[in-house]
Amino acid sequence: MIRRFYKEVTLGQQPGGWQVLLDGRGLKTVGGAPQIVPTQALGETLAAEWRRQGEKIDPASLPLRDMADYAIDVAAPDPAALAEGLIAYAETDTLCYRADPDEPLHTRQQELWEPLLGAFEAAHGITLVRVNGVLHRPQPPEAMAAIRSRLLALDPFALAGVETMAKLAASLVTALCALDAQQEDEPLALWRMACLEEDWQADLWGRDEEAEQRRTRREGDFLRACGFARLARS
Repeated sequence: MIRRFYKEVTLGQQPGGWQVLLDGRGLKTVGGAPQIVPTQALGETLAAEWRRQGEKIDPASLPLRDMADYAIDVAAPDPAALAEGLIAYAETDTLCYRADPDEPLHTRQQELWEPLLGAFEAAHGITLVRVNGVLHRPQPPEAMAAIRSRLLALDPFALAGVETMAKLAASLVTALCALDAQQEDEPLALWRMACLEEDWQADLWGRDEEAEQRRTRREGDFLRACGFARLARS
């Protein structure tokens, strides 16, 4: 931690967006670029992180600042590379991998995952392969091409948020659905659906306190990334 070096946190409008100002000085990213975000709503949320700091600054309590840095320094210069990396999550999307049909878990997966996956396919005009078991089966190239196009249409801030969500959920479908969610509680419901198998095993074999704490942290990270991506579009 470092001692707090500023008194006033404000938000200034700049060419291309909004920038947090500490005592009138605009923040920069780790890479040295002006940390300018596309919407006032996201800028206000970033400013709130700095206002919450006490006498000492805790870097761990500035996760949205880190995501903004990543969007500007990494995603913006080469969005195609980031999108290509995300295609791997579509190739092995959790929602496409089901238990064997004679297992009770399969029935639950069908109930929760199939409507979501079907709606995603309809929205994107694609068909994804469902797999029983863990052996990999490739997805249709035309489906991957459509998803790649969707990713490349996102701005760097939304793309950064989607990447974080996809990694946490092991599901690009879940991440994109959370980005497009219409209801406030929908991202949380989507996260919990992605964790169906994990919860199933925990209910079957018992819950571990440390595992539950990790799960809670991951849930918070998922929802934070979702909020970041959605605020960048508002």
